[in-house]
Amino acid sequence: MKKNSINLADNLDFLREVPNAAVDLIYIDPPFNTGTQQSITRLKTVRDEGGDRTGFGGNRYRTERQGSTSYLDAFEDYMAFLAPRIDEARRVLADNGSIFLHVDQHESHYCKVLLDRVFGRKSFINEIIWSYDYGGRSKKKWPTKHDTIFWYAIDPANYTFNANAIDRIPYMAPGLVGKEKAARGKVPTDVWWQTIVPTNGKERTGYPTQKPLAILERIVKVHSNPGDMVMDFFAGSGTTGVAAARNDRLFVLVDSNPEAVQVAAKRLTEYTPECVGFTPEPQLV
Repeated sequence: MKKNSINLADNLDFLREVPNAAVDLIYIDPPFNTGTQQSITRLKTVRDEGGDRTGFGGNRYRTERQGSTSYLDAFEDYMAFLAPRIDEARRVLADNGSIFLHVDQHESHYCKVLLDRVFGRKSFINEIIWSYDYGGRSKKKWPTKHDTIFWYAIDPANYTFNANAIDRIPYMAPGLVGKEKAARGKVPTDVWWQTIVPTNGKERTGYPTQKPLAILERIVKVHSNPGDMVMDFFAGSGTTGVAAARNDRLFVLVDSNPEAVQVAAKRLTEYTPECVGFTPEPQLV
């Protein structure tokens, strides 16, 4: 396992080669088994002083679309797919390490049972609800606007939790708490309000399941320390790696999708990641 690396590989094969207790924090956002088709738009960044993005060194760029591919997010037996990967995740985590598993309502209840079995029920620390408000509104049921993130620690009596690193959020009624408290903000609960990555935002890569950097930075800063090893073996667009690199952590990203690792490599160019199993596309400047 190479530090600060992006790996094109089957994640189960990769995990089986990782030494015991080598990772301090794992975040994974596996396919949700929604049964729907997911699309990936390929993007190319071109140097352009009139462009819509600012890159490394203050240079300006524009983004060009280069077509798209898609995949079916469906498994005949989702637990059979996920279970051996969770087993390996527990093995590679350090004694004070944690795992964050990000899922939606389709499989969350089954995943909780799986995590209880692998880590033990006492290792369950939090069920975090990520709440957002974007997209269509069903007229047949309550609109589904949240995901679930399960946090388990190897040792429930010894895990990393940097309370001072928690980003504070505004009070809903600041006039009721006084100026000093209102200015400081409050500590979030286990319900996190954060909008999705806007379709026209600078953060957007075109990857269909991209998660907001703010969510990953909160997890990385609070649940690991500078120099720690952070792993995401369903890396997708590489947001976990960006959160780790921006906060002086080491990262290991793994994905079996060639499109995904190219997106991650582009996002992490300034951190010179080692690309294993593929050659990153050249960056035009």
